[in-house]
Amino acid sequence: MIDKFQRYIDYIRISITDRCNLRCRYCMPEQGLPSISHDEVLSYEELLRLARVFAALGVSKYKITGGEPLVRRGCAGLVARLKELPGVEQVTLTTNGVLLAEQIAALEKAGLDAVNISLDTLKPDKFRYISRLGDLSRVLAGLEAALASGIPRVKTNTVPQRGFNDDELIEIAQLARHDPLAVRFIEVMPIGEGSQYQPIDNTEVLALLEARFGAFEPLAAHIYGNGPARHYQPPGFVGKIGLISAVSHAFCSECNRLRLTADGKLKLCLYYNDGVDLRAALRGGSSDQQLMELIAAAVMNKPKQHDFARQQDAGNAETGCMSGFGG
Repeated sequence: MIDKFQRYIDYIRISITDRCNLRCRYCMPEQGLPSISHDEVLSYEELLRLARVFAALGVSKYKITGGEPLVRRGCAGLVARLKELPGVEQVTLTTNGVLLAEQIAALEKAGLDAVNISLDTLKPDKFRYISRLGDLSRVLAGLEAALASGIPRVKTNTVPQRGFNDDELIEIAQLARHDPLAVRFIEVMPIGEGSQYQPIDNTEVLALLEARFGAFEPLAAHIYGNGPARHYQPPGFVGKIGLISAVSHAFCSECNRLRLTADGKLKLCLYYNDGVDLRAALRGGSSDQQLMELIAAAVMNKPKQHDFARQQDAGNAETGCMSGFGG
């Protein structure tokens, strides 16, 4: 699909649940958020039907997200069935890593093409603080299991936060020194709970890392993913460093993505809260052709750009892990 700004839309992020086993401070309040009822969440069969429709429209890359996708039973089975659909080239997953070690074998068998793991700190006490519920050792075990698996690409996502983990960025980057890992840094976005945090410009992050490791060689766009990350090869590193700069260097002119929420809303931009209710169309008896026409018409209304600079109200974005923003 091509939108009215001549952007080729070939990538969709599919949330399979709104639930999460963490309560990260920049993502949601301590008490969590009201959960969507079971009947409101799209079934796997409904998701697969929509995936077939999206594939027929030219969407070839699918990322499974949440909430935390691994809390929903059968996630690996969904990956396997998506991989079987005509036109689907890649299926990837974003996770907080807590449940990854115990599910990595099934995900590998299903044919998962890449996994993104949220990792904001390497210090257990800080991890407990930022996640409110988490055990860092389980996340690191998940990362180790992913690197040992046959999954082609493993990536970590870190949200730099001034006064919290800005003293760890070099240590986190070092994870890519000896492993074929992409360590990515994502600017905190001023939406939802994230509006309370001061973004650290990725220009500052890059300068910090280059001062320690030497000048980074920029790599071709999308060499290590399907999203907006710009990747670099540090001297002497086996892995890569990626920067996702949604605030300081908007990449809207290159945006190739759609988002489908767990309750079936097709969202055209992370920033805006409006969307198209595909669940209603599915359950209202729409044919595949009618769904295709609905989706194609919606894509023509995809906004030209986000408006993070205005930092509008917290309702402007769906719930979900901010560190999963990158492709």
